[in-house]
Amino acid sequence: MPSILFGSIGSIADTSELQRQSFNQAFKQHKLDWHWSQDEYSQMLNKNGGKQRIQDYATSLGQSVDATAIHESKSQIFQHYLETGKVKPRPGVVETIAITKQQGLKLALVTTTSENNVSSLLLGLGSDINPTDFDLIVNASMVEQPKPAADAYALALEKINEKAENCVAIEDNLGGLSAAKALGISCVAFPGENNTHYDFSKADLRVDKLDFDGLKKFI
Repeated sequence: MPSILFGSIGSIADTSELQRQSFNQAFKQHKLDWHWSQDEYSQMLNKNGGKQRIQDYATSLGQSVDATAIHESKSQIFQHYLETGKVKPRPGVVETIAITKQQGLKLALVTTTSENNVSSLLLGLGSDINPTDFDLIVNASMVEQPKPAADAYALALEKINEKAENCVAIEDNLGGLSAAKALGISCVAFPGENNTHYDFSKADLRVDKLDFDGLKKFI
């Protein structure tokens, strides 16, 4: 059965700016004089992994920090933002999910963010998007290697008993795009506010708004 795979929470709601704000709040909590501007943060998004991003930044400054503790603080702040409704579904997402279910196709969320981030997002979106909309939700705790490794997509294909050629992934970042294409999954790039400047030329299509008909031609 054809399947549509949302590749990140950022492909459902544009969470990037809230992520940046959460990092900056965490830096204050840990008494660091760091502040990531929007331009600076957007340049960091060529790689996945918030904790590594903190560690790399500290190294670039010649500083030693507890990246794990800072990232845990950031995650708590971010989840609070999500749960209090600070984000909305991206253009076309709600409609695409509804039509996918009406057509009897499978729908999965295949992310390597934390289970808590996924839960907080879906809680904050309220009635717009529900966990029960998805036949499968993959999160970081379920795989050994996060994206850009292909582990999450490999697990998803196994769990939904589907072949790569019958699926299309929706990704907002380069790591996710690489993970999908590594398994031969067609990928629609749906970059958010802070990812628009990246080269998504390896995607099968790039869009600013999701459209079910545009996705279905790949499956």
